[in-house]
Amino acid sequence: MDLRLAKIRRFLYSHYFFAGIRQGVGMLLPVLFVGSVFDHYTIGLMATFGALCLAIIDQPGGPQRHRTNQMLGAAVLGTGTVMMTGIASSYPLLLWAVVIAQCFFYSLFSVFGKRGSLIGFACLLLMVLTMHSPMPLHEVLVCTAATFCGALSYLAFSLGFSRLFQLREEQQALSMALFATADYVAARANFYDENADLDESYRSLIQRQSAMIEQHQAAREMVLRALPRGRGAGDRRRVMIWNMFTDMLQLLDPLVAMHTDYAVLRRSLAGNDCLMFIRDALIKISLGLNHIALGLSRGRPVCYRSSVKAELRAIEHELEQLKKQGFGEVNPAILAIILQVLRRLRNSARVVDRLAEHTAAAPNAVATGAPHLDRSLTRFLLRQEFRLGMLTSNLRLDSPHFRYAVRMVVATTVAMTLPSRWLSPTFAAHDYWILVTLVIIMKPGFALTRQRNRWRLTGTLMGCLLALCVFQLTDHPSILFAVLLLACIMGSSLVQINYMGSAVFNTLFVVLALHFVSPDSVSLAVIGERAVDTLIGCTLAFLCSYILPWWEASYLRPLARVAVAANREYLQAGLRYVRARQIQATQGPAEGEALDAKSTEADVAWRLAPSAPQRTHRLQ
Repeated sequence: MDLRLAKIRRFLYSHYFFAGIRQGVGMLLPVLFVGSVFDHYTIGLMATFGALCLAIIDQPGGPQRHRTNQMLGAAVLGTGTVMMTGIASSYPLLLWAVVIAQCFFYSLFSVFGKRGSLIGFACLLLMVLTMHSPMPLHEVLVCTAATFCGALSYLAFSLGFSRLFQLREEQQALSMALFATADYVAARANFYDENADLDESYRSLIQRQSAMIEQHQAAREMVLRALPRGRGAGDRRRVMIWNMFTDMLQLLDPLVAMHTDYAVLRRSLAGNDCLMFIRDALIKISLGLNHIALGLSRGRPVCYRSSVKAELRAIEHELEQLKKQGFGEVNPAILAIILQVLRRLRNSARVVDRLAEHTAAAPNAVATGAPHLDRSLTRFLLRQEFRLGMLTSNLRLDSPHFRYAVRMVVATTVAMTLPSRWLSPTFAAHDYWILVTLVIIMKPGFALTRQRNRWRLTGTLMGCLLALCVFQLTDHPSILFAVLLLACIMGSSLVQINYMGSAVFNTLFVVLALHFVSPDSVSLAVIGERAVDTLIGCTLAFLCSYILPWWEASYLRPLARVAVAANREYLQAGLRYVRARQIQATQGPAEGEALDAKSTEADVAWRLAPSAPQRTHRLQ
């Protein structure tokens, strides 16, 4: 129970929930403003669709400047999509050609990575929402203008919101990185538990390490890109964020480098309490990091600290006993490993204590080093490329992105050929839900599509049942709108961390939105249509996944090659750093300054080397 409460509390103070509030309020503002002031709810709903397009892209993580550029591009593309689809909506054959062409084009945006996929998905969603009914030319122009104005209104709201809460967003991104670090440390502790399965511990550690690296990179993008250039460097919250960021990175060296043969270690120290004390020390460090991360996300200083002094002294005592028993002569390598672990635990404990002190944001705190963005720091930042050549170079059959685009075209063609209105005339009003389901579920990888298929179907059914319960309990407009706002916020907040939960709340949001737009249209039959159309879309997505499939196993060979090359690069950079330090130590003071610059450059190159596996992101 305590673990569940801790997870809920972590979520409520996370940047996911904070971003969900920004997205939910920003999406609903156009329809509320236009509807309440001008009494044009239909135009307001069109503007909300434009805001929805940008809200999909406005996900937490990464600097605001990059998100702004991406949202501007999506606003232009989305407005063009609405205009083309609206003009073609009155001509069935032309609509077919336009929809299929856009499905192919926007599906190829997966070559640009996660952000590109979000832009393509947002434009496809606008296309589907526009094509469901024919529109004359003047309505197309009104819809296009309303969509563009809604997109711009969300962009302005998002910029103002992020500007107002800029430091809070950085704190939340940093706190998520600390939470991920705490989970990684807890996974490390399992290796020193003799009852824990080693294979399972390794699997858990790899997952936690992957999540930690992702969260660390997100925090690095937020903190480093927002560093002041001449102004604001003395702000105490800015100093706190910078100091916590640097100490968090210092914590990685003693933790990630703790590699050893745990099977041999367990056999050599079977029955000895030393392993138990190491495990307990790591668990306490993990708890301490969790408290620090929660305090940082809440903007409060950490009052509770879990000290590992008792465990460190117990390890020292056990080491002395082992030395007296002659363990060092029999197993000198194991004894050296324990000494190394003890030293790293001491260093980690000191870093955790400093992190806890930083949360107080003392006015007299001094920044560690110079908190400004210099050339060496910019090399640690990722750069997203958006080039037309990346699209044209993937127009080949062996490209997974091209195969995905072909599958999307086939699925869309089948869905438009066999619309749900053929099954029942009452389904005609919402048959575009099948296309919405296809756009949401289908992904480049087969396993991911199948997983999302299951989550989407389950979430939609649960959302429909939840909507029925809400309508049974109350029909008061104020209460229903409060539930709609909550569903919108939760649906946006959970999309990155719990897709099925996001599907539940998004379904509830859509049904409630239909109720407010047309109160007489929402009934048990309409909710049933939503479930049936989702079932049809899920079935179609599953069947089309076998057309030119790209199995995830196909990624293993190129990923293995990149991983080997990255490890080789890391070791070579480490050797260059060691040689530079050795040369520096043997030279006189006259050449010290030049050699120190070379040593610093080698150190930066070494620290950059572990980020080489990030080049595999585009393969995934």
